[in-house]
Amino acid sequence: MNGTSTSHAPERTFFEQQREQLVGEIAQSLEHVLQNINKLNRSLEELIQVGNEFSPVEALWSQFENVMAKDADEGNEQERGQEQEHDQEQAEGGAEEEGGETEVEGGK
Repeated sequence: MNGTSTSHAPERTFFEQQREQLVGEIAQSLEHVLQNINKLNRSLEELIQVGNEFSPVEALWSQFENVMAKDADEGNEQERGQEQEHDQEQAEGGAEEEGGETEVEGGK
């Protein structure tokens, strides 16, 4: 029995040979996929790191924008108040001028 079993072990069928070859190719392909995934992971980590380096700059610009918006709002409120005062003065002065204009027109 030992003689027949040893003679059977070295013989492999065509199917087994092809299977071994394909399993080896698949293992190599999976190894390449793993390497590429690792490269992608490193690239993404570097990208995130670069993005994080811009965080303080972004915060500074946001603060600047908020300050400028606040100043613009305060300036607009002051302008509105001045415009309202100016409009009231014109309305009061305009009523007086209208009376004066009719007299001037009548005098012409």
